[in-house]
Formats: sequence, structure tokens, C-alpha cells
Amino acid sequence: MIYFTLVLSFLASIALTPIVKKFAIAIGATDKPNHRKVHQKIMPRLGGLAIYLSFLIGLFVLRPDGEHFMPILIGSSIIIITGMLDDLIELSAKLKLMGQLLAACIVVFGGVQIEYINLPFGGELHFGFLSIPMSILWIVGITNAINLIDGLDGLAAGVSSIALITISFMAFLKGDLFVMGVALIVLGSTVGFLFYNFHPAKIFMGDTGALFLGYIISVLSLLGFKNITMFSLIIPVIILGVPISDTIFAIIRRFVNKQPLSAPDKSHLHHCLLRIGFTHRQTVLLIYAIAAMFGMAAIIFSMSKLWGALIVLGVLTLAIELFVESVGLVGKDYQPILKLVRTKKPVNIRNR
Repeated sequence: MIYFTLVLSFLASIALTPIVKKFAIAIGATDKPNHRKVHQKIMPRLGGLAIYLSFLIGLFVLRPDGEHFMPILIGSSIIIITGMLDDLIELSAKLKLMGQLLAACIVVFGGVQIEYINLPFGGELHFGFLSIPMSILWIVGITNAINLIDGLDGLAAGVSSIALITISFMAFLKGDLFVMGVALIVLGSTVGFLFYNFHPAKIFMGDTGALFLGYIISVLSLLGFKNITMFSLIIPVIILGVPISDTIFAIIRRFVNKQPLSAPDKSHLHHCLLRIGFTHRQTVLLIYAIAAMFGMAAIIFSMSKLWGALIVLGVLTLAIELFVESVGLVGKDYQPILKLVRTKKPVNIRNR
């Protein structure tokens, strides 16, 4: 039944996206080009509505058994309304944040929160009253991180699909049919939309789609890995390595350049790859590959013992830093490791 709803959501998305495209054009939900954007013509957005409607069809057919069904449904509806309003009338940052906080609070107070973790050497660490703000911060943070990478045709949809594949696979290994079922429904809906959104895109998902995908992925990752071991808590961070890394380095970049955190720029990961010579399609496919690497690393990490997990984490951290320095994600002059390597002069054995 789960796989049937995956296919159903996929077909529903393929059927609904052209209808949503016409609806977006009719009501003026379009994205106009400017100095910060890559596209050169007016494009219909609101494509996330097709993803959401397909998600609802799959959800009501499958009716996954779980106490968090209604909170997720209500919270996702709030986030969709927030995204649609932003695509239509461009909400202020404060109003968008209010919508995200309300949606996050619905699921967190509905029971989706990190209450404690099992420490690797025995015992438990209970978060107490901090579990609520930590969980809300996670949901709002990931929601915005997915929104930030939505800058090229098919980028956010593809990266989200890879994250959903990883989450559903790990939920399958754990026997968590609720998380697996919801993740596969969203996956089918997103891949169906991707047929129209991959370069050259016929429609954008807009904030309607980016906020919804970020929200549902953050909730599923929180739900799938709550109340477990300390190192397992790192798994969703690894799964979402692309949007999290891009967001973190955007904050660092603005701090280094003494800019406000909310200041927009054209120095996100996809901008940097385009700047160094990759085509639009090559950039998207390369970021897909990086996202897949993070997904595989998360699976390996989850199956590793303590020291193996530490090694995976160390290698992954070094690889991220080297990549960031190579593409100039923080800035052209930010190359601490690469500069250190270059200053090491080779030893001339014959002169010794």
C-alpha cells in the first residue's frame, strides 16, 4: 500500500502541475527576473501547491497510522498558506517567520520534539524545557535552509528528494512505517513536480514549495531520530548537509563581510559553481551528487561504531571545508587550509 501511494502521488503531481501553472499565471503568481536571480524571463511560481495537493491525495489514501498525523497535516497547511501568500503578495520577513513559528509550534506541541538522547558511554541527557525551543529552532532553521537553496531549476526539489530517499530508507531499517510512508508520499509528489521544474523549468515551486518541503523534511527527520543515541542525533544534520552547510557558510560570509544576516547576495553554493564555469544543468547535477554523498555518509555513519562514526564525521568535515575554500563559498580570500598547504615548501632531498 505504501508503494502504491508513492506511485499515486507521483502521477497526481504530474497531472496537477500543469493545472497549477495555469492557475499561477491567472492570479499573477509569477517570478520576475532581477539582479539576484538566474532566470531571464517571467516564470509562474506556486508550483509547491501541486506538490502539496499530491501529498494530500497520497496521505488520505494511505492514512498512515500515527499520533502525529493531524499535527503534521495542520502544520503543513499553515506553512502552505504562508508560502502561497508570499508568492502572491510577498510577505515581510516577520510575517513569514510568524507563519513558520506557528506551523512549528503545532507539531512540537503535538509531540514531535527531542526530549532526551542516550549518551554513548551510558546514561541519558534530558533536555527538559529546552526540548521545545530546540525542536522549534530545528524546524524553522531547516525550513529556511531549503528555501535558501531554491535558486536554480530543479535544485531544491532534487536535493529534497535525495533527503527524502535517505530518510525513508533509514525509517525502513528502523521499522518506522509512519515516517517511511509520509516520506515516500512527499517523494512521489516532489519527483512528479521535478519533471516540470528541471532545467529548463516550466514552473517554479516558489516559497509555497520550498517552505513546505523544508518543513516536512525537518519534521520527519526530527520524528525519525528523536529520543535516540547522541551520535544518531547527528544523522539528520548529515542528511541535510547541503542546505545546512550553505546556510551556515552564508552566515559566516555575512559576518566576515560585516553585512546583516538578512542581506541577500549571489554567493550561495549554486552561484559559486556557476561563477567558476559550470553550466546551469552541471551545477544542479553536481549539487545532487553532493547531496547523495551526504545521504550515503549518513547511512554509513548510522551503521558505524563509536570510532568509525568519529572518523566518518572527521573526513566529512574536512571534505566540506576544502570544497568551501575551493569554490569560494565564504569569500575569495577565505582559504585557511589551502593557504597552509601552499606555504609548505617541498623538501629538496639532493640538498640535504
